[in-house]
Amino acid sequence: MLRERYRRRNLFEEIEGISLGMEPVLTALDKLLEDDRVFRAVKGDLGRRYPKTLVTGRGSTPVEVILRMLVVKHLYGWSYEQTEQWVNDSLVLRQFCRVYLERVPDDTTLIRWANLIQPQTLQGLLDHVVSLAQQLKVTKGRKLRIDGTVVETNIHHPTDSTLLQDGVRVLGRLLGRAGSVLRGALPHGKAWLRQQSQVARDAWLSIVHAAARRGEEATAAMQSAYQTLLDVSQQLVMQAQQASLVLRQRTTAAAQRLADQLSDIVPKVQQVMRQTTRRVLDGESVSARDKLVSLFEPHTAIIRKGKFGKDVEFGRVVWLDEVDGGIVSRYAILSGNPPDADQLRPSLDHHGQVFSRPPNLLTADRKVFSPSGEAYATQQGVKYVAIPKAGACSPARQMHEQLPWFRSGRNWRAGLESRISLLKRRFGLRRCLYHGDDGMQRWVGWGVIAYDLWAIARQVAA
Repeated sequence: MLRERYRRRNLFEEIEGISLGMEPVLTALDKLLEDDRVFRAVKGDLGRRYPKTLVTGRGSTPVEVILRMLVVKHLYGWSYEQTEQWVNDSLVLRQFCRVYLERVPDDTTLIRWANLIQPQTLQGLLDHVVSLAQQLKVTKGRKLRIDGTVVETNIHHPTDSTLLQDGVRVLGRLLGRAGSVLRGALPHGKAWLRQQSQVARDAWLSIVHAAARRGEEATAAMQSAYQTLLDVSQQLVMQAQQASLVLRQRTTAAAQRLADQLSDIVPKVQQVMRQTTRRVLDGESVSARDKLVSLFEPHTAIIRKGKFGKDVEFGRVVWLDEVDGGIVSRYAILSGNPPDADQLRPSLDHHGQVFSRPPNLLTADRKVFSPSGEAYATQQGVKYVAIPKAGACSPARQMHEQLPWFRSGRNWRAGLESRISLLKRRFGLRRCLYHGDDGMQRWVGWGVIAYDLWAIARQVAA
């Protein structure tokens, strides 16, 4: 149950004359997190773990402790294990996380609770943090700059051969477990699975060696090895489909869990087989939207931003809105690689909802420009729209973009690049280490919330 099990014994209140000082930023952050509304929505998510989580059962970790430990984790860029270790070893962090003299929740407990927090809850939590920034006069929402970046998913560089090899490896592992559960009900045993895995590995190595050579002979060897990989994958898929049907007839939890895992992985392996056949054997060009680049993170998109040194990235496009005071007021995780110009309206609409008025200045890079978007911003009441036009400009447009206010707004927009760099370097937005689409939402949400709290605390402490 979610009732507090801690007795909340604070050593520094019980012993007269002893106090524990935190650094100014951590002290200000501690006061920000004392607001009961900050974790009320989080408690609602945690209470959905079981039907009677809030009513019956043994006492559990307090919501305040969970929330503060998650903020600390993303504030310092630690893993769950490191968070447990450092909070356990630090009197300052014990005080900050409200653990005091009690046992620090272990990393598995923290993971279990963290995965219950819904993405929409974090969106609401960010809105409340922005509201705190307004109350503390850190921001007034008079200026808005918007831009997008890519947060990579935690996958290896995808190639057709490695994806097929991943499929063979995962199917072989699951079929081995299914054979232990079904006890001889499958036509092939572990020896056959080991043989198929070795054949697939040999074929994959042949592809690697052939890719380093040139000529018709290397091309033929590569296609032959790919055909071998496809044949092994097809045999394992057929075995997996048969095993899934047999497992569904069993009533044990282990059998049903394996059947679910096989039903989840088989369509992904089949998609990889189809795109490999089209691209390698048939010589077709497969569009990015039709490609699966990871069996484990299927939501990963192929993104071409044209950046120097990173022509292609694998992850998700994250759109960020930042207001004056250095506060990120909104984030949105986009599907695929949509045009930047489509994000102007949602950003303006959200700004109006949070601040109850449009910004005086709206600025973005030239990829966001569109005549309809500029007209929409003007209709919403934005006084200054400093978005450079892409392509050739008329003399009138050139004179417009040379106005002092336009140049000032364009220069202010460049500061968002450094903000994105900070979010990537310190707050984890370079690469997402959580799994799935919801995991990406949580990773980005906690990173942005931790940054905003840190930015507010810094200005309050100053």
